[in-house]
Amino acid sequence: MKVAVVGVQGDVEEHIVATEKSMKNLGIQGEVLAVREPGIIPECDAIIIPGGESTTISKLISRDSIAEEIIESAREGKRIMGTCAGLIVLAKEGDEQVERTKTKLLGLLDVKVKRNAFGRQRESFQTKLQMKYVGEIDGVFIRAPLIESVGKEVEILAKFEDRIVAVKQGKILGLAFHPELSSTKVHEYFLSL
Repeated sequence: MKVAVVGVQGDVEEHIVATEKSMKNLGIQGEVLAVREPGIIPECDAIIIPGGESTTISKLISRDSIAEEIIESAREGKRIMGTCAGLIVLAKEGDEQVERTKTKLLGLLDVKVKRNAFGRQRESFQTKLQMKYVGEIDGVFIRAPLIESVGKEVEILAKFEDRIVAVKQGKILGLAFHPELSSTKVHEYFLSL
């Protein structure tokens, strides 16, 4: 198995480490690559878009044609996970802040997101979450977005205080938090889709 972590900006190394550990735990042979240029994603079986700054990520992947490769991978039914900023990039619709910053959304996840819904950097926090198919996990929220609404094909996997923070649509996962900072449980679930 070959897993691509979109490496243009954000917490790339943390996702690489968590994915490598998850593959080892599941007995999966393969490699995890930081992808910064086009031509690599089509060869991969799974794609992770990490947290970071959504406007920057969207501009860089659009400029370098990586966005088109991710969209084509979704059409082919490959696994895709977006965490925090990655969730925003995967979304079909964003709030006024997403529009104002001209963040280019991939439209692969039928959700509306609100950027920085949980506050700024100093309001970051960690909390226990119950995630469907995964169990209890530590949700690390850093300038996290919120999923305001979901389409009929989207399954809600986790909520925090009645607010949607994790969803699944087919083989696409969107998470408002950073699973790579707490354990390998979410990555193991993602790889097993």
